[in-house]
Amino acid sequence: MSPSPEGMTSNRPYLLRALYQWIADNQMTPHVLVDAGIEGVRVPDHVIKKGKVVLNIATAATEHLLLDDDRISFNARFAGKPFQISVPMSAVIAIYARENGQGMMFAKDDSSPPPVDGSDTPSPRSHLKVVK
Repeated sequence: MSPSPEGMTSNRPYLLRALYQWIADNQMTPHVLVDAGIEGVRVPDHVIKKGKVVLNIATAATEHLLLDDDRISFNARFAGKPFQISVPMSAVIAIYARENGQGMMFAKDDSSPPPVDGSDTPSPRSHLKVVK
């Protein structure tokens, strides 16, 4: 993962790993919502609905799960057939617990923070969203 011009890498993989651990520690089932239209997403075509796919990334549902800085990858079975899943971090829209929906949605582009030098007028509303 390369740093943005401001020298910071995306916080998405760090937040995703933390939320994954939090969901698992609470004996819930972590799921990720993925934009299947992003280049590099490798999932079975039949699981894509309206350009998106929900993947169960619980330990019991995956084999060789890797939550890397650049991508999520694992082996899983779909309709009894093995498949190697690969999802770039930029394609992850959200992570949440299946049982209660607790989790987090990610901004479309979180690679660079808003300017702090005063060159742009800040929006009167926060960019943060309430996740229930």
